[in-house]
Amino acid sequence: MEIGPGPGGLTRGLLSEGAHRVVVIEKDKRCILALKEIQKYYPERLEIIEGDATKMRQENYFTKPVPVIPNLPYNIGTKILVKWLTSKNWPPFWYSLTLMFQNEVAERIAAKSGDKSYGRLSVLSNWRCNTSIKMKLNPEVFYPPPKVTSAVVHIEALKSPKFEANLTSLEKVVAMAFNQRRKMLRSSLKKLSPNIEKILTDLNIDPAARAENLSIEEYCLITNHLEII
Repeated sequence: MEIGPGPGGLTRGLLSEGAHRVVVIEKDKRCILALKEIQKYYPERLEIIEGDATKMRQENYFTKPVPVIPNLPYNIGTKILVKWLTSKNWPPFWYSLTLMFQNEVAERIAAKSGDKSYGRLSVLSNWRCNTSIKMKLNPEVFYPPPKVTSAVVHIEALKSPKFEANLTSLEKVVAMAFNQRRKMLRSSLKKLSPNIEKILTDLNIDPAARAENLSIEEYCLITNHLEII
C-alpha cells in the first residue's frame, strides 16, 4: 500500500521492481489522472483509490498483512503513524512500514531508553515493533530543498507486544510521564496513585528517575500494577 503517491514516481518504481499488487490512496484529483496513465501499463497490478487516507479503514482492502510504503506529508505523518501503532486489532493489517520523516522525528521513533530523543513515540513504536533508521537524506536531494534533514525509518510489526500491558492504560502512563519529563517519576505520576512512590519502590524502579530513564518493560510493569481504567 502506498499513501499519497502524487503523480506516481514511487509507484512506478514499486511496479517495475516486481510488486505483485500495489494499492495507492490519493485525494488529489490532478494526481489521479497521472496514476491512471501508469495503470494502463499495469492494469492488473495497480489499484487506485481516490480519497483521504486519514478517514479510511485501509485494512478493508487487504486479506493478509502487507508492507506499507507511504510518502506521507510531514505535518500528518506522526498522527497517522500513531494511529497504526495503537490499533486495537493486533497484529495489524500491515507487517512493515517504510516511512520518511524529518530526521528528529525518525530519531524519536527509533530511540532507546536513555537516548536524548527517547519519548512517548519511542515507547509506542518499540513496544509492538522493531524499528530502525535505514538512511538519512540531506535537503539537497529534494527539489525544492526543504530546511530539514530527512530520514527513512523501517518498522516491523511483531505478532505480539514485547511486554504484556493494556494499550489504553500504557498510553496514559507514558503520556503522563513524558508530559512532565523533567520531573521525577514520583511527581509526574502522582495523579495515578497517592502511593506512587511506594509502588515504584516495590517494582525496583527509582522514584527519583525521570521519564527518559525508564525502559519499555518498566512502563509496562507500572501499567500492570496500577490497572488503570
